[in-house]
Amino acid sequence: MDRAPGMSVRLKLTLSYAGFLMLAGVLLLVAAWTFLTRVSHVGLIIQPDYTLAVLRAFAPTAAVTLTFLLVFGLGGGWLLAGRMLAPLTRITEATRLATDGSLSHRIRLPGPEDEFRELADAFDTMLARLEAHVAEQQRFAANASHELRTPLAISKTLLDLARADPDHDTGRIIDRLHTVNTRAIDATEALLLLSRANQRSFAREPVDLSLLAEEATETLLPLAEKHGVTIETGGDITPTRGSQALLLQLTTNLVQNAIVHNLPERGTVWVTTAVGPRSTVLTVENTGEPLTPHQVSTLTEPFQRGTERVHTDHAGVGLGLAIAKTITGAHDGTLTLTPRPAGGLRVTVELAANQPHPPRR
Repeated sequence: MDRAPGMSVRLKLTLSYAGFLMLAGVLLLVAAWTFLTRVSHVGLIIQPDYTLAVLRAFAPTAAVTLTFLLVFGLGGGWLLAGRMLAPLTRITEATRLATDGSLSHRIRLPGPEDEFRELADAFDTMLARLEAHVAEQQRFAANASHELRTPLAISKTLLDLARADPDHDTGRIIDRLHTVNTRAIDATEALLLLSRANQRSFAREPVDLSLLAEEATETLLPLAEKHGVTIETGGDITPTRGSQALLLQLTTNLVQNAIVHNLPERGTVWVTTAVGPRSTVLTVENTGEPLTPHQVSTLTEPFQRGTERVHTDHAGVGLGLAIAKTITGAHDGTLTLTPRPAGGLRVTVELAANQPHPPRR
């Protein structure tokens, strides 16, 4: 936005300081003049030309005093304004660096807690979150590009093979192309869902997490039977507010992840729901190989896969837990991953409870 040039804040403050100081000086001189000319002094013989004499003696002193106050007000005001605005200069410089793309700079304003310190700390917090968000988006873009490039490269190789050798088994090539194309479509749909959840472009309505857990369990029961996994469900009615489609996707992703990342045989998945005074909780636990806290901390990163997932016939696209985390965040909830001492993973989703409106009186 183009704006006309104007005075700096420091100059405005300087003129304000000097103006108030001059006003105080003028009022003080007026009070002194009034005291000298209008008040009857005990023992003082007032002559007719007394006021004129006082004026001649008072005027030069008043002029010198006002000149001194003006110079002192301008100089002192300039120094005081500069000292007061020094933190703002540091914040402005940090803003310019951030505009140029340097998000690692921090103000770290010293001194006591005041308005400038509070502003600087808030700006530092914003820069830290923005830097983390940009880094996450860059990793996501790189991983997504790699993830989508792989099936396209495989498809190109298969097509080149079919073109170079027309007598090759086209049935196997078609089946392979179908599998690769399905995987690319799944990845694209997962990316679109992740984007939709990030934008929070959905309507909120009353949802019962316990019903969603039952629906997700019934849908994934054939997959559980194929992997030899037993699913146990239980819990209370858990009312919350949000997108039923997105919360169903979240629940399905968690249950599917628990089935796929399980023991080779006789694994178990526990799906439970609970309700508290202010929150509803969905917990999905599964048996499996022991996990370290470091491994667990990376599972919600997009396209992160455990080693066992790569070798299964239901490899997925590496976005299941990332989508679950994003959907939870879009509903202002928290998703917590904890390694189980006996092996496997515990995932806890906590959302705000849907508080019923009090009856009208």
